Amino acid sequence: MFRILRQLEKIVVVALLGMMMLAVLVSTIELAFVLFREISKPPVLLLDLTELLEVFGFFLMVLIGLELLETIKAYVTEDRVHAEVVFLVALVAVCRKVIIIDYREITPVLLFGISALIVALGAGYFLVRRALSYPIREENSH
Repeated sequence: MFRILRQLEKIVVVALLGMMMLAVLVSTIELAFVLFREISKPPVLLLDLTELLEVFGFFLMVLIGLELLETIKAYVTEDRVHAEVVFLVALVAVCRKVIIIDYREITPVLLFGISALIVALGAGYFLVRRALSYPIREENSH
């Protein structure tokens, strides 16, 4: 029974890996089209702030996809999820939101919430990295 569940889990994870690779590839191609469209509009090779934020948001979305792809790949090869990669994906996603947010329509409470989330994710990432950098010591029993 557990063997069947394990096989099904592997099939689902490999399918997710394939779909994520396809999504990242399509997003990268679409990013190229968006970038070309934005820099080819008059005035040529100049982007206003709105266009620049759209392009940066798209870049970060592709980066989030790549990080998620790395997470799935690590799960397939090592059979575990790397917490530091999950923290990085979350940090990039929140930072993307901060970059593309319209500050004229945001409330101070939401701004404080986003900043608290960034601090919490940064602290969590720091603690995970710190915990992974310390070697595990075995106690000497006498």
